[in-house]
Amino acid sequence: MRLFRRFLNAEVHEFVLSSLLMKWLITGGCGFLGTSFVRRLMAGEGHSARVLDNLSVGDREDLGRVHSFTETPPEEVARMSPESGAVEFVVGDIMDEALALRAAEGADAIVHLAANTGVAPSVEDPRKDCLSNVVGTLNLLEAARHNGVGRFVLASSGAALGEVEPPLREDLPSRPVSPYGASKLAGEAYCSAYFRTFGVETVALRFGNVYGPGSGRKNSAVAKFIRRAMNGEALEIYGDGTQTRDFIYIDDLTEAVMKAATTRGVGGEVFQIATNSETSVEEMVEELKNTLAASGIKNTEVRRTSPRQGDVMRNYSDTSKAGEMLGWQSSVALPEGLRRTVEWFQSTG
Repeated sequence: MRLFRRFLNAEVHEFVLSSLLMKWLITGGCGFLGTSFVRRLMAGEGHSARVLDNLSVGDREDLGRVHSFTETPPEEVARMSPESGAVEFVVGDIMDEALALRAAEGADAIVHLAANTGVAPSVEDPRKDCLSNVVGTLNLLEAARHNGVGRFVLASSGAALGEVEPPLREDLPSRPVSPYGASKLAGEAYCSAYFRTFGVETVALRFGNVYGPGSGRKNSAVAKFIRRAMNGEALEIYGDGTQTRDFIYIDDLTEAVMKAATTRGVGGEVFQIATNSETSVEEMVEELKNTLAASGIKNTEVRRTSPRQGDVMRNYSDTSKAGEMLGWQSSVALPEGLRRTVEWFQSTG
């Protein structure tokens, strides 16, 4: 029976990858990553999308800025429409198992972006983090299994590995430092199990630190620093600023998601999606200050505060596996990405 299920899913997947028209379910589609992926998706031809979001972070206006949509009440959700270029929006939570099952009906691919994000929120409320990132992911995997969805892409994080000697690679043992890292690792483990037991073609992407236009609501370092600088406030660095990160521009990330969803032969795999470049927070801030100064925001103050519980000191990725299997690599360097991001914040705020 298991071999039959794998064969059946492989047949469905082959159809999906060779079909001009793909129907996508995108969870968390009103957030920064979600709206950016919808924009990327709808810039092509032959795609339709259903966005499922509980509006805890993004809102309808964020989605409407990237593409027009029709809204369907949760109780009226039915099989996805094959209409090319259509975006349907459903207000709903990934914790609603029955809704997840209905929302995935007719989908060719699920891009699962909805999550409790960040180290600090997971430290404050580990149970909430677990429910969203583990049970919520399980609900969507079940929806994929029961609806014969061709590909399931999970947004994961380098935090799943924890405190390891960089560069981060897919074959390193995982020792999460934060509850957030633990919940993302559990999501990856369920993806592996659903591929090997049920034949659901899962792909987990461990994102670096994502930044770029559209991140107005995001509370990550780059977005937060730009907002504070524009408001004349000091930039606060946790610790001494020597901690390193791998900052990836949003357009590079959405291209990786697209390849993960449509490349043959990568079911069950995990990929590091970043720039293969180690940048300290202090170095990023100096580059950002230069960018801000060039845009007219000068003499930005920087303060150092206490280290944050659960943070790792060094974090950057070896992305060679993504290059070999997905044919993907990042293309936007940090100075150019910061310039585009500051320009976007100034144009919208």
